[in-house]
Amino acid sequence: MLDIFKNDAFSVVALTLAINKLKHKPGQVGSLGIFKPSSTHLTAISVEEKSGVLTLVAPTPRGGPGVTVGKTDRNLRSIAVPHFEINDAIMAESVQGVRAFGSETELETVMGKVAERLDIHASSHNVTTEYSRIGALKGVVKYAGGSELNLFNLFEVTAPTEVDFDLDNANPAPGALRKKCAAVVRQITEALDGVVISGVHAYCSKEFFDDLVAHPEVRDTYLGWVQAEELRHGYAYGAFPFGGIMWEEYRGSVGGTSFVDADKAHIFPIADIYHTVYAPADYLETVNTLGKAMYAKQYEMPNGKGVHFDTQTNQVNFCSRPNALIPARRT
Repeated sequence: MLDIFKNDAFSVVALTLAINKLKHKPGQVGSLGIFKPSSTHLTAISVEEKSGVLTLVAPTPRGGPGVTVGKTDRNLRSIAVPHFEINDAIMAESVQGVRAFGSETELETVMGKVAERLDIHASSHNVTTEYSRIGALKGVVKYAGGSELNLFNLFEVTAPTEVDFDLDNANPAPGALRKKCAAVVRQITEALDGVVISGVHAYCSKEFFDDLVAHPEVRDTYLGWVQAEELRHGYAYGAFPFGGIMWEEYRGSVGGTSFVDADKAHIFPIADIYHTVYAPADYLETVNTLGKAMYAKQYEMPNGKGVHFDTQTNQVNFCSRPNALIPARRT
């Protein structure tokens, strides 16, 4: 039965293509489409700052010449690409029921078993990517196990002060909320210093979002609109524009870890400043090749009772202008 796994359908190339063809379930940040994907054949990337503007530096061959960097207004920063791997196994016993000598459908059935495992692995990798991207929108990318990539420290910029939107105020001053929004939009625009933006977005906790929807200014704004019906009957997991910002309730947590903390919101520009860089897997077959979103590989157990099965992703998600990321709190 295990001879099946020596078929070309179970090669690194075929399995990697299979896992990358699975339906992507990235969550809200992934669906927003603001992270620009790219690949490198190295295990770390360099980000260049020139006159306060950060750009990616193209990788160069090991042992060859590198890029030339001026000594006055340029600075290079290196970011190691994290490695995320899941180890699994498919036992001979699990495919015993599909053994049929000479059957033309045997391979297809066993591949169905593999596809089930690929789908489970892909979901875990996708959630990990989403969590990293949320971190990039906060300015601190956190990883399971406690390690983190602090973008403020990396790029030597001061983290913006958290903005209090005072949403629990029973008698807010007229126009106060809109002024607060305008101040945040101006702060973001000034921080970007000429970078073109197509909008400003915010991911909110449920507490922040509910109080924002209930705020008198918001309700008065939508009173004559079709959306007013939604505001009267609840607007869970929705999104709406107000004060030059698209406010969206973020829904996401894994193992009790909420991606957006209670009472908080994270406001960020829609601009070409978010990056996802893929590095190659640590297999002999993938050395010095351009990285892909995910990889998969299987290899037979020494005792012949099954095959080991690995999937991995090697990627780093970051924002190159973290000083434009504004944290906010409900009160």
